[in-house]
Amino acid sequence: MSVFSKPVFEGTVEVDGNELFKGQGAARQWAQQVGSELGVTVQPCRIGSGWALCATLDGVEVVWGIFGQRLKRISPSAGQD
Repeated sequence: MSVFSKPVFEGTVEVDGNELFKGQGAARQWAQQVGSELGVTVQPCRIGSGWALCATLDGVEVVWGIFGQRLKRISPSAGQD
């Protein structure tokens, strides 16, 4: 089962219209799973009061948040600190 089809049952916060992980620990665990599946390094990154998953994939900066209990790509410039 792909990590992108698994439900995300973690605490979340809304930042600039994006749903993000509430805690760094949960984001780190999901980052490890995404990184393993895609074969790239994925790191939790702080955006406002939440945490997103960030990576470079095929030379492009990619940021994932949450939508409907699934991982979803969001804009890389979505309020990053």
